[in-house]
Amino acid sequence: MNWLLVACGGAIGASLRYGAGFIISKPHSLFPWTTWSVNLFGCFLAGIFFALSQRYPILHNEARLLLMVGVLGGFTTFSSFGLETFQLIRQGQLPIALAYSISSVVCGVVCLAIGFYVFQIMLNSR
Repeated sequence: MNWLLVACGGAIGASLRYGAGFIISKPHSLFPWTTWSVNLFGCFLAGIFFALSQRYPILHNEARLLLMVGVLGGFTTFSSFGLETFQLIRQGQLPIALAYSISSVVCGVVCLAIGFYVFQIMLNSR
């Protein structure tokens, strides 16, 4: 049942993410407004869902899987990143929160570049 909740929520979130591209898109801008907007809105929604789950413990299981993991996971994984960073800050773990944030962004871009160039090399060697 849990897998089904996550899958259904993920389908909804991914569809919402795709639709946001049509609403937010700025075709003549270099700044990636759609991704930026979706990420920030996803974090805002994650904050609301997190607050609700703290206030109403019954929301911890099925609703959390559907909304947080499924819908927001399909909409943007940046919301999970934001929530985890926020929880570290709330726990007084600022150095870990900073290390997590900075390393996630920097290492994410580096891994993307490595994957891109390795694949380019593989394609060009054929």
